Amino acid sequence: MLDLQIQNLHLKIKAGEMVTLLGPSGCGKTTLLRKIGGFIPATEGEVMVQGKDITQLLPEVRPTAMVFPSDNLWPHMTVFQNLSFGLTLRKHNRKQIQREVAAMLAIVNMSLTDELHPHELTIAQQQRVAMARALLLKPKVLLLDEPFSKLDENARAHMYEELIRIQSELKTTIILATNDRTEALSLSQRIVVMEEGRVVQVGTPLEIYDHPKNSYVATFSGEMNTFEEIAFRPEDVRIFDSSKGDYVGIVDSIMLFGHYATIRILSGKYVIKAYAPKNSASVFNEKQTITFNIEKFINYEKGVGL
Repeated sequence: MLDLQIQNLHLKIKAGEMVTLLGPSGCGKTTLLRKIGGFIPATEGEVMVQGKDITQLLPEVRPTAMVFPSDNLWPHMTVFQNLSFGLTLRKHNRKQIQREVAAMLAIVNMSLTDELHPHELTIAQQQRVAMARALLLKPKVLLLDEPFSKLDENARAHMYEELIRIQSELKTTIILATNDRTEALSLSQRIVVMEEGRVVQVGTPLEIYDHPKNSYVATFSGEMNTFEEIAFRPEDVRIFDSSKGDYVGIVDSIMLFGHYATIRILSGKYVIKAYAPKNSASVFNEKQTITFNIEKFINYEKGVGL
């Protein structure tokens, strides 16, 4: 278990849990990760792992390992040399190192790359090697600082699946920092939403998405509409090509995104976004008058902090 007591955050993370720090650049995600990893001194609060206070320990002796936005692999070393370096410092014998490196490369689906250099790998492969290098140290807590930010959409989606698989297989506790809400919602058991150095809300992805504490959390965790002083998600708008709906609007634009469409509606002074399956969206046209219902509202709590 990881027990964090820093500023207004007191967070207990279960062994094997994946927790995401979500917020925009500059909100304090990386600073918090670096404090956990020992790269920045904690001037207040405590960091405890399995009941042991590690707040004053140097990074190299903490039971943590960190993967940065850039892979930080040594370019002059092969994949094997990059991965074996830390094990060599820990006095593992050569046969043990070869066995452990081969096993870890298999876990991250990078077998047969041990003699390649970083420049011979794709960016996604480089990040896998960086993650493998960190995991080889058998950390109690793996810290990931926006590790997928340089990947394209397809590579990022694949790495999400890989991370879930690796975490499930190794049962490693992971803290991930990201400004990507899709990443946070799809990967996490819990999300810590941050704003300007403070924690705004902690909850499961479903709690953060369906019951945001305030408008900041609501808009940062997903698309949000505001209409006549009420807030609601685009997927909670149901559109009719008849008079069945409670509200009237005009279709301003329709954008197809593969299996679904985004429909932009003008209703008085409001602009409303709605999602619809592509088949149902095909019955609507731009400039068409439609009606719509709002099937679920978001109710904010008055408090904004923890």
